Amino acid sequence: MPRLTVNDRPVHFLMDSDTPLLWALRDAANLTGTKFGCGNGDCGACMVIIDGEAIRSCLVDLSEVEGRFVTTIEALSADRSHPVQQAMVAEGAIQCGFCTPGFVMAGAALLAKNPGATRDDIAAAIPNLCPCGAGPRILRAIERASRAVRRRERIDPLPAPGIDPAEAAQDVPAIDFTLATPSSESEE
Repeated sequence: MPRLTVNDRPVHFLMDSDTPLLWALRDAANLTGTKFGCGNGDCGACMVIIDGEAIRSCLVDLSEVEGRFVTTIEALSADRSHPVQQAMVAEGAIQCGFCTPGFVMAGAALLAKNPGATRDDIAAAIPNLCPCGAGPRILRAIERASRAVRRRERIDPLPAPGIDPAEAAQDVPAIDFTLATPSSESEE
Protein backbone atom coordinates (compact mmCIF):
# COMPACT_ATOMS: atom_id res chain seq x y z
CA MET A 1 0.00 0.00 0.00
CA PRO A 2 1.62 3.24 -1.18
CA ARG A 3 2.93 5.81 1.28
CA LEU A 4 3.68 9.34 0.18
CA THR A 5 3.34 12.91 1.34
CA VAL A 6 0.33 14.83 0.07
CA ASN A 7 0.10 18.52 0.88
CA ASP A 8 2.75 18.15 3.59
CA ARG A 9 0.91 15.27 5.29
CA PRO A 10 2.19 11.69 5.28
CA VAL A 11 -0.46 9.49 3.70
CA HIS A 12 -0.82 5.74 3.41
CA PHE A 13 -3.29 5.00 0.63
CA LEU A 14 -5.23 1.80 1.18
CA MET A 15 -5.55 1.29 -2.56
CA ASP A 16 -3.92 -0.81 -5.26
CA SER A 17 -0.53 0.62 -6.20
CA ASP A 18 -1.57 0.72 -9.88
CA THR A 19 -4.37 3.21 -9.11
CA PRO A 20 -3.79 6.50 -10.93
CA LEU A 21 -2.77 9.27 -8.54
CA LEU A 22 -5.68 11.35 -9.86
CA TRP A 23 -8.23 8.91 -8.46
CA ALA A 24 -6.41 8.46 -5.17
CA LEU A 25 -6.44 12.23 -4.68
CA ARG A 26 -10.05 12.74 -5.75
CA ASP A 27 -11.76 9.61 -4.44
CA ALA A 28 -9.68 8.66 -1.41
CA ALA A 29 -8.27 11.98 -0.19
CA ASN A 30 -11.30 14.10 -1.18
CA LEU A 31 -8.97 16.59 -2.91
CA THR A 32 -11.31 17.38 -5.77
CA GLY A 33 -9.47 20.46 -6.99
CA THR A 34 -7.45 18.07 -9.13
CA LYS A 35 -9.83 17.62 -12.07
CA PHE A 36 -10.49 14.66 -14.34
CA GLY A 37 -10.49 15.97 -17.88
CA CYS A 38 -9.42 13.65 -20.67
CA GLY A 39 -7.81 10.79 -18.76
CA ASN A 40 -4.96 10.44 -21.25
CA GLY A 41 -2.70 13.37 -20.37
CA ASP A 42 -3.72 15.77 -23.11
CA CYS A 43 -5.64 18.48 -21.24
CA GLY A 44 -3.66 19.09 -18.04
CA ALA A 45 -6.74 19.56 -15.82
CA CYS A 46 -5.30 16.99 -13.41
CA MET A 47 -1.91 18.72 -13.01
CA VAL A 48 -0.27 18.46 -9.59
CA ILE A 49 3.25 19.21 -8.41
CA ILE A 50 5.35 16.15 -7.60
CA ASP A 51 8.76 16.91 -6.11
CA GLY A 52 8.70 20.35 -7.75
CA GLU A 53 7.62 19.16 -11.22
CA ALA A 54 4.21 19.77 -12.79
CA ILE A 55 2.87 16.30 -13.59
CA ARG A 56 -0.43 15.08 -15.01
CA SER A 57 -1.82 12.93 -12.21
CA CYS A 58 -3.92 10.79 -14.58
CA LEU A 59 -0.69 9.37 -16.03
CA VAL A 60 1.03 8.50 -12.74
CA ASP A 61 0.22 5.42 -10.67
CA LEU A 62 0.51 5.40 -6.90
CA SER A 63 3.49 3.06 -7.19
CA GLU A 64 5.36 5.79 -9.07
CA VAL A 65 4.86 8.35 -6.30
CA GLU A 66 5.81 6.10 -3.40
CA GLY A 67 7.87 8.20 -0.98
CA ARG A 68 7.47 11.38 -3.01
CA PHE A 69 5.95 14.79 -2.20
CA VAL A 70 2.72 15.74 -3.95
CA THR A 71 1.13 19.17 -3.81
CA THR A 72 -2.40 19.81 -5.03
CA ILE A 73 -4.21 23.08 -5.64
CA GLU A 74 -5.71 22.86 -2.15
CA ALA A 75 -2.28 23.36 -0.57
CA LEU A 76 -0.61 25.73 -3.01
CA SER A 77 -1.38 28.58 -0.63
CA ALA A 78 -3.65 28.33 2.39
CA ASP A 79 -5.25 31.71 1.74
CA ARG A 80 -5.23 31.56 -2.10
CA SER A 81 -2.55 34.25 -2.21
CA HIS A 82 -0.09 32.54 -4.55
CA PRO A 83 0.86 35.02 -7.31
CA VAL A 84 -0.51 32.73 -10.04
CA GLN A 85 -3.86 32.44 -8.26
CA GLN A 86 -4.05 36.19 -7.70
CA ALA A 87 -3.02 36.97 -11.29
CA MET A 88 -5.61 34.56 -12.71
CA VAL A 89 -8.36 36.49 -10.95
CA ALA A 90 -6.84 39.92 -11.68
CA GLU A 91 -6.57 39.11 -15.40
CA GLY A 92 -10.08 37.67 -15.61
CA ALA A 93 -8.46 34.45 -16.82
CA ILE A 94 -11.06 32.14 -15.34
CA GLN A 95 -13.87 31.25 -17.71
CA CYS A 96 -15.73 28.13 -16.57
CA GLY A 97 -12.96 27.40 -14.06
CA PHE A 98 -12.65 23.68 -14.75
CA CYS A 99 -9.12 23.85 -16.18
CA THR A 100 -7.98 26.57 -13.75
CA PRO A 101 -6.39 24.36 -11.07
CA GLY A 102 -4.27 22.56 -13.67
CA PHE A 103 -3.06 25.83 -15.19
CA VAL A 104 -2.33 27.28 -11.75
CA MET A 105 -0.28 24.24 -10.73
CA ALA A 106 1.66 24.20 -14.00
CA GLY A 107 2.31 27.95 -13.72
CA ALA A 108 3.36 27.71 -10.07
CA ALA A 109 5.83 24.89 -10.83
CA LEU A 110 7.28 26.85 -13.75
CA LEU A 111 7.71 30.08 -11.77
CA ALA A 112 9.29 28.20 -8.84
CA LYS A 113 12.02 27.07 -11.25
CA ASN A 114 12.12 30.09 -13.55
CA PRO A 115 10.71 33.25 -11.93
CA GLY A 116 11.77 35.25 -14.98
CA ALA A 117 9.79 33.13 -17.43
CA THR A 118 8.97 34.98 -20.63
CA ARG A 119 5.75 34.59 -22.60
CA ASP A 120 7.54 32.11 -24.88
CA ASP A 121 8.85 30.16 -21.87
CA ILE A 122 5.34 30.04 -20.43
CA ALA A 123 3.73 28.95 -23.69
CA ALA A 124 6.32 26.19 -24.09
CA ALA A 125 6.08 24.97 -20.49
CA ILE A 126 2.31 25.05 -20.04
CA PRO A 127 0.78 22.31 -22.20
CA ASN A 128 -2.69 22.61 -20.67
CA LEU A 129 -5.82 23.13 -22.74
CA CYS A 130 -8.72 25.50 -22.07
CA PRO A 131 -11.77 24.56 -24.15
CA CYS A 132 -13.52 27.81 -23.19
CA GLY A 133 -10.94 29.95 -24.99
CA ALA A 134 -9.39 31.67 -21.96
CA GLY A 135 -5.92 30.41 -22.97
CA PRO A 136 -4.51 33.81 -23.99
CA ARG A 137 -5.70 35.41 -20.73
CA ILE A 138 -4.28 32.50 -18.75
CA LEU A 139 -0.87 32.96 -20.38
CA ARG A 140 -1.06 36.71 -19.62
CA ALA A 141 -1.93 35.89 -16.01
CA ILE A 142 1.08 33.60 -15.61
CA GLU A 143 3.26 36.24 -17.24
CA ARG A 144 1.88 38.79 -14.76
CA ALA A 145 2.52 36.39 -11.87
CA SER A 146 6.12 36.12 -13.09
CA ARG A 147 6.49 39.87 -12.75
CA ALA A 148 4.91 39.73 -9.28
CA VAL A 149 7.25 36.94 -8.17
CA ARG A 150 10.21 39.10 -9.27
CA ARG A 151 8.64 42.12 -7.51
CA ARG A 152 8.36 44.06 -10.75
CA GLU A 153 4.60 44.34 -10.38
CA ARG A 154 2.21 44.27 -7.48
CA ILE A 155 -1.05 42.41 -7.72
CA ASP A 156 -3.54 43.81 -5.27
CA PRO A 157 -4.46 40.98 -2.93
CA LEU A 158 -7.92 39.61 -3.31
CA PRO A 159 -9.90 38.31 -0.37
CA ALA A 160 -9.77 34.57 0.16
CA PRO A 161 -13.05 32.77 -0.34
CA GLY A 162 -15.00 31.85 2.78
CA ILE A 163 -14.00 28.20 2.52
CA ASP A 164 -11.73 26.63 5.10
CA PRO A 165 -8.98 24.74 3.22
CA ALA A 166 -9.20 21.98 5.84
CA GLU A 167 -12.66 21.14 4.51
CA ALA A 168 -10.99 19.77 1.38
CA ALA A 169 -9.16 17.09 3.35
CA GLN A 170 -11.83 15.33 5.39
CA ASP A 171 -11.01 11.84 6.63
CA VAL A 172 -12.39 9.20 4.31
CA PRO A 173 -12.39 5.39 4.60
CA ALA A 174 -9.77 4.79 1.87
CA ILE A 175 -7.01 6.58 3.77
CA ASP A 176 -5.59 5.72 7.13
CA PHE A 177 -3.50 8.68 8.33
CA THR A 178 -2.55 6.80 11.50
CA LEU A 179 -0.62 4.17 9.50
CA ALA A 180 1.40 6.82 7.69
CA THR A 181 3.23 7.99 10.81
CA PRO A 182 4.93 6.01 13.56
CA SER A 183 2.72 5.49 16.57
CA SER A 184 3.72 5.08 20.19
CA GLU A 185 0.96 2.51 20.64
CA SER A 186 1.56 -1.09 19.64
CA GLU A 187 -0.61 -2.60 16.94
CA GLU A 188 -3.03 -5.31 17.90
